[in-house]
Amino acid sequence: MDHFLYKNGVLHAEDVPLAEIAEAVGTPVYVYSRATLERHYRVFDEGLASFPKRIVCFAVKANGSLAALAVLAKLGAGADVVSEGEFRRALAAGIPGEKVIFSGVGKTPDEMRFGLEQGVRQFNVESEPELEALNAVAVQRGVKAPVALRMNPDVDAKTHAKISTGKSENKFGIPASQIAEAVRRAAQMPGIRLTGLAMHIGSQLTDLEPFAAAFARMRRMAEDLRAEGISLERLDLGGGLGVPYEGRTNVLPPLPLDYGRVAEAALGDFVRETGAELALEPGRLIAANAGILLSRVVYVKQGEGRRFLILDSAMNDLMRPAMYDAWHDLVPVKEAPLDAPIGPYDVVGPVCETGDRFAEQRPLPPLVAGDLVAFRTAGAYGASMASEYNTRPLVPEVLVDGDRFAVTRPRPTYDEILSRDRIPDWL
Repeated sequence: MDHFLYKNGVLHAEDVPLAEIAEAVGTPVYVYSRATLERHYRVFDEGLASFPKRIVCFAVKANGSLAALAVLAKLGAGADVVSEGEFRRALAAGIPGEKVIFSGVGKTPDEMRFGLEQGVRQFNVESEPELEALNAVAVQRGVKAPVALRMNPDVDAKTHAKISTGKSENKFGIPASQIAEAVRRAAQMPGIRLTGLAMHIGSQLTDLEPFAAAFARMRRMAEDLRAEGISLERLDLGGGLGVPYEGRTNVLPPLPLDYGRVAEAALGDFVRETGAELALEPGRLIAANAGILLSRVVYVKQGEGRRFLILDSAMNDLMRPAMYDAWHDLVPVKEAPLDAPIGPYDVVGPVCETGDRFAEQRPLPPLVAGDLVAFRTAGAYGASMASEYNTRPLVPEVLVDGDRFAVTRPRPTYDEILSRDRIPDWL
């Protein structure tokens, strides 16, 4: 569910007509709904209600908007970050270091020091060399770093190859066959405070079976470690629950409540018996349907056997179709009549790349230059992956709250873009 609905024939974000935002801010522009962000966070959190000791840490990589993060912070969310920059975003949005989980395979010593200075809740360590580096940094500072070791359970997440993270050939985590020895080493290191185990098997999962398999493997590993006298205060299950991108299909991803039941079946009695906390790191599930990319038709071009809908948004504004062959529903802002003829368009942008294509032969009602269109389910990995390729100004962001909206990231001017560069005085 989201709060982007047609009212009187015009697509709105909550109670704001999208055409009003386009007029004020220009296009392309990302538009987020506060009500949708709040609803999705609550639905996910409530789906895990059987775990009284839990923390939901939003994956900042999905959407780094300070305004969106501030909305979630007010609901009590923590943050899952993969860089110092994302950590700083979380802090700036009001999420304290004690509610931040620092993930990622390549943390540098400087990033480790920053996390320790900010009182990070937990480092998710993904290799033994990283563990050794973190131990050295912590010892140098005279503190103990809170650590969960990320286990790679070798589970096929049955998702796109580029967003699968839990198979043995992926770069993420410590192989399940090596995790016990890594835990033993961590428990003996002077600069490490072992807090638990972590995993994250992939993104956009639409089947619960891989979760069940991964949770079961984590349970077995936790039990084996407990038998050795190694207690764990936290089990970090990661994120990955998918969202419905294709409005044309009746196949929907599992609900958070169903995900919660799988976690309960695998881990419920164990965490209650041991007093362990559950950590969750959703991103896409909370942010995707909370955002749209608003764009305008520049030209309609008739090619040889194909009709091209050329928009003012491009692959640098929404990378997912070019990178993952991802589908996003595309709808006109002015609602088409029920009897409007439907025809195929190749939907493309102005960037000088053949890959700058959002959709191929997409059935759409008639559209002409100047019409506004909206890419749905664009609130996750849209703006956060955007760039200024072709020296196109970075796409702005807007947050809607009821009948009001605010620009939360303005579109830079060309002068601002060029001012970041320097020409050496010897040229």
